Amino acid sequence: MSAAIFDVARIGPGEGSEPPRSRLRSDAPAQTLDGTWQFRLSASVLDIPDDTWLDGVAGNWAELGVPGHWNLNGFGLPAYSNVQFPFPIDPPHPPDRNPIGDYRRTFELDPALETVAAVADSRILLRFDGVESAADVFLNGARLGSTRGSRLTHEFDVTDLVRPSGNVIGVRVAKFSDATYLENQDMWWLPGIFRSVALLARPAGGIDDAFVTADYDPTTGRGELAVRVATDGEVRVRIDELGIDMVVRGTGPGIVDTTLAPALIDAGEVSPWSAETPRLYEAVLSTAAERVSLRVGFRRVASAGGILTVNGRPVTLRGVNRHEHDPEHGRVHSEALARRDIELMKQHNINAVRTSHYPPHPDFLDLADEYGLYLIDECDLETHEYEYVEWRGNPSTDPTWREAFLDRIRRTVTRDRNHAAVILWSLGNESGAGSNITAMADWVRGHDPSRLIHYEGDWSSRDVDVYSRMYPSHEEVRRIGEEALHPVAFDATADEARRRGLPFILCEFGHAMGNSPGGTKEYWELVERYPRIAGAFVWEWVEHGIAVRDETGRRLIRYGGDFGESVHDHNFVIDGLVSADRELRPGLVDYAAIIAPVVFEIAADRREAAVINRYDHIDLSHLRVQWRRERDGVVVAEGELEVAAAARERSVVALPSEARDDRRAPEVADVLTLEAALRGETSWAAPGHVVARGQHVRTGAPVREDGTAPAAELFDLRARPFVLGTARVIDPPRLGIWRAPTDNDRAAGWDEPDLPPYAERWATARMDRMLTRLRGRERDDVALTAWTRDGTPSYDAAIDAVWSWRAVEDGLLLHLDIEPHGPWEVDWARLGIDLTLEGAPVGLDFAGYGPGPSYPDTDSGVHFGWHRVGASDLVTPHVRPQESGSRRGVRDATIRTETGAVRVRVLRGGSTDAGVAVTVSPWDRRTLADTTHASLLPAPTATHLSIDIAQSGVGTATCGPGVLPRYRVPAFAASVRLLFSPA
Repeated sequence: MSAAIFDVARIGPGEGSEPPRSRLRSDAPAQTLDGTWQFRLSASVLDIPDDTWLDGVAGNWAELGVPGHWNLNGFGLPAYSNVQFPFPIDPPHPPDRNPIGDYRRTFELDPALETVAAVADSRILLRFDGVESAADVFLNGARLGSTRGSRLTHEFDVTDLVRPSGNVIGVRVAKFSDATYLENQDMWWLPGIFRSVALLARPAGGIDDAFVTADYDPTTGRGELAVRVATDGEVRVRIDELGIDMVVRGTGPGIVDTTLAPALIDAGEVSPWSAETPRLYEAVLSTAAERVSLRVGFRRVASAGGILTVNGRPVTLRGVNRHEHDPEHGRVHSEALARRDIELMKQHNINAVRTSHYPPHPDFLDLADEYGLYLIDECDLETHEYEYVEWRGNPSTDPTWREAFLDRIRRTVTRDRNHAAVILWSLGNESGAGSNITAMADWVRGHDPSRLIHYEGDWSSRDVDVYSRMYPSHEEVRRIGEEALHPVAFDATADEARRRGLPFILCEFGHAMGNSPGGTKEYWELVERYPRIAGAFVWEWVEHGIAVRDETGRRLIRYGGDFGESVHDHNFVIDGLVSADRELRPGLVDYAAIIAPVVFEIAADRREAAVINRYDHIDLSHLRVQWRRERDGVVVAEGELEVAAAARERSVVALPSEARDDRRAPEVADVLTLEAALRGETSWAAPGHVVARGQHVRTGAPVREDGTAPAAELFDLRARPFVLGTARVIDPPRLGIWRAPTDNDRAAGWDEPDLPPYAERWATARMDRMLTRLRGRERDDVALTAWTRDGTPSYDAAIDAVWSWRAVEDGLLLHLDIEPHGPWEVDWARLGIDLTLEGAPVGLDFAGYGPGPSYPDTDSGVHFGWHRVGASDLVTPHVRPQESGSRRGVRDATIRTETGAVRVRVLRGGSTDAGVAVTVSPWDRRTLADTTHASLLPAPTATHLSIDIAQSGVGTATCGPGVLPRYRVPAFAASVRLLFSPA
C-alpha cells in the first residue's frame, strides 16, 4: 500500500506517540532495530514514487545503517549554517526541494517480546530516540503517527500491529519541515534516523514510569526520596546500601501522575552527590512483573540571595557548551567518544556542561552522573533565524506554536528528570522572548521544583531562576557582579528587582575558534571576585569538522561551504577547545589553568606559599602538593608539602630553605614549581595527574662583553644564503609587524563594532607588504652596522632600525634598536625579527614558557621550563591555517632543521629582559594567510623563524570582545640583544 501524503508543513508536536516518560533501566525484554535498513532518497515530497513500499518487497533500494545520517553516507551532502537559514522564512513551509528519505526493514519479533505480548494488558512500544527533522512512522501498513523534535524520544504503541514474523517497518523522513523553524541550532544539517530504534516490552503490572527526587539536607546530612511510580498496585523500593526496603503505592499505569503527592522515604544519613563527589546509590523499583533500576544522587539545588548553591554551598560552574559531534558520523552517539569527552573535561578542571542546544543522547547523562558533571539540560529549541527579519513572526510569541513548544520541554524534562547531574533545565537557545517561553517555564516549575530554570533569550529574566548572558564585555560582567552589592533603586521595576536578585551565569563566553580564546583569565577573575557570578561556559567543546577522503584516500577535515552549499557560514563551525578528533587545542590547556581548583601564591622571598582551595565541597586531602627547584634546567632540590585547606579556604605553608633563591647568580635561571597532583586513581585520571601548578621564576639572562673573534666571518646583509650556527639562512633577518590573521583577527570585536576587523586594518595599512631600504652601513673585520627603514607601500609610516652585528667567540652578537617613523594609526600585530632557514623544521629546544604555545592573553596554561618540542607540535594544526606556535618568555632556544641548527640566546639589556617569543613554522605567514584548509598547505621545505619582542593578544572577536587594550601593540621603540651560535 502507499503511504498517505507526507505533511511536512503543519505546526504542532508529533502525532500518535505516547506521552513522554522517564528513561529507565528495565529487565523487561527489548529488541534493537539498529542495523542495516533499506533506503531510498527522493528529491521532494512530489518526487516520492507511488508504490507499495510498506507491504511489498522493496525494489532496487540501497542500504543504510541506522543510526546514521543519510548525507554522511553517500546520499546527498552535509550543509552548515549558523544564524542564517537554508531556505526562506515562510513558516511553516520548507522549500519544495526538500529531500525525503524512506527507510524500510523487515524483522522477526524476538520470542521474549512475543511472550510478554501474549499476556493480557501487556504492551509493546516502538521507540525512536532521534530522527531529523520530521518523520511519519508505519508498521505493517498502518500509520502509527509522526515525530517532531529531532533530539527527542518518541514511542508508539504497536501491540495490536506487531506479529511474530514478517513485520515491515517503514519510516518516511523529511530533511526539512515545520520543525526546522524551531531547530536552527548553529550546526550541520544532518537528516536521518541518527539515534537508536528499539521495541520495548511493557508487561502488565510493570513499571511504566518513575520520577524519583533525592533531596539532601545539608544541615542534618540526611537524605529523602520523593518517589512516584506509574503502575497499578504497590512497588517495592530498595536501596540496599542504605538499608531501604519499602513499599509505595503506584500512581496508576501509563505515566507518572505528578499531581499526586509523592511517597516520601527517609534515607537517613547519606553521602551527597556533587560534581566533586559524584556519589551514587543503586535504587531498585520492582513489582511482580518488572524490575527497574536507577542510580540516585542525593543533592539539593537552590538559589538564595543571588547565590547558586548545591547542597547548601555556593558553587562555581567551570563550564563548556557541548554539541554532539563525531567527524565521521555526525550526531550519532558513541559511548567511547562520550567517555573520552568527559574524561578530557575532568582532566582539564571542567565541572559543568550546557548541552547545547538540545538534550544529549540519554547515555551521556548516565556518564555525567557517574563522573561528576553539573548539567544545564537544554530543550531542543532555537529560532535564531528570526533575527534576520528583526524577530517578526517569531514562533515564541505565536500561540499557534504553543503546543509544539510545550511538547519539546515536556519530552526533555520527563526523559532526564531522574539524573542527579541535571541541576538546571534550559528552555532552549536564542529564541527571543514570548508567551510560549513563559508557558514552558510555568510547566517546568510546576513539574519539577527541585531544579532551577535557565534561559538566556529574555534579559528581563521573568521566567527563569538565573540571569544568563552571552558574550558580555568584561566591564558589563563587572557591573552585573556588583549589582548584588548595592540596594535596588526605589524606581526599579518588579522585573528589574527580581533579576538583580538572581545568580548570574555566562552561558556562552570565550569563543574558542582557531587560535583562541583570549581574555578568558580576565573574565574568570570576575567570576572569582563576585559571589553572584555562578560560573561561565566556553563556546564550545569540540570543533565540528566533517571528515572526508580525497581521491588518494587521504583523510581531510571540511567545514561550511566545502560541500557546495549556497547558504553557509564557512569555518564558523570550527570553534572548539578540542578538534573533531579530540586533539587538545591550546585554548583548553589555558582554560584548565585559569579555572584550576587550586591556586598557589608564592612569596617573593620563597619563604612561604599560600595555597587557595577553590573546590566548592572538598578539602585537598586527595591531592599531593609537590615542589621542585631547578637551576638552568637541573633539579637541585624537591620535596612534598603538607597542606590542609577546607573547601574555599586559604592555607599558608612554610617553604623549606632548599626551595629559596639566593640570587647569588643573576645570570642563572632559578625556578621554583609547586604542583597539586592526584594521590590516587580516579575514573578520569591516573595518580600523579597535575590539576594545578604555580611558579616563582627568576629567568636570569647572561651579561656578556662584546668580545671579538677576528677569525669569525660576517655575512653580507644582502647575500644569501649565509650561515647562523650550522643553519643556512636563505632569507636574511628583517623586521616583521604582521601575522597570518587568526579567526579572531578576521572578525570585528563586539567592543569595537564600528571598526573593521584587525586583519582588514593591517591589510589596509599594508603591514603585510613592507619593503626595506638600506639607509647605510659600516663594516670592518669583526663588526657590521646597518641602518634600515621598513615602510608600507603608498604610506609614510615606517620603522627605522639599527642592526649592529659583531663576531664574537661564540658566534654572532646582534644589538638591534628600533624606532617607529611617521604616523602609525594601526596597532601592530607584533614586533620582531623574521628569517628563513634552509630545510624543514625538525624541532625546538628552549628555556621559556611552554611546552605549548601561548600569546599575551592566553598564557595561563604554560610554565617556565626547559622544553623540547618535536616537528609535529611546533604549530597548531588549525583546520583553517592561521598564526600559531608562539613560545613566550624564551631566554635560550635551539632551532633544528633538516640541514642544521642555530642557538639563540637573549642577553640582558634592551626591551627583552623578560625574554622573547619564538615561533618556528614550516610555512611562511603569507602562505598561511592565503590557504583555506590545512590539507592544502604545501609540504614543508624551509623553516620560518620569528623572534618577537612584542605580540598582540588573540582576543575572542569571533564572538565577544576583541583584544583587550592591555594586550595590543601600538607602535613603540624597542631594542633587543641576541647571540646566535652553533647548537
